[in-house]
Amino acid sequence: MKANLNNADLRQTTLEGANLQNADLSLAVMHQSNLSGANLKNANLKNANLYKINLSNAKLQKAKLLNTNLSGSNLSEANLNGASLKGVNLKNAKLIGVKLKKSNLNGANLSGADLSNASLIKVNFKNANLSGTNLNGAKFDGAKLDGANLKGANLGKANLSGASLCETIMPNGNKNEC
Repeated sequence: MKANLNNADLRQTTLEGANLQNADLSLAVMHQSNLSGANLKNANLKNANLYKINLSNAKLQKAKLLNTNLSGSNLSEANLNGASLKGVNLKNAKLIGVKLKKSNLNGANLSGADLSNASLIKVNFKNANLSGTNLNGAKFDGAKLDGANLKGANLGKANLSGASLCETIMPNGNKNEC
């Protein structure tokens, strides 16, 4: 059974550990809600407003979060492998230890976010804003960072093995040529 919560107002709601697999939460408003440990596999969260939501330890594999507002949210230790996050706003979000393998973050705003120790293997960060981001210990194996902005980012202990960095603005502000 698929829950239809399209356009729902769920502000400050506690759904900790809830099973919302395949749910339609597109256009939902969930400011400051708690969905830690929730199952949102294959959920549709397109254009949802999830400002300052707690999604720590949540299961979001293959979820659709296109143009979703997750600014100031906590997604630490969440599993977003294979998720679509094109154009998502993750400004100042906490993503410590997050799993984003093979996810699409094309054009996403991650400025000021904390992605320390994140698994970013084969992630598409093309044209993403990663300025001022903490990427300490992150694994970027095979990631696409073409055209991304890394100005002021902390790449200490990050593994960029096999990452593509064409036209990328590096932490020192210089543009990396191909």
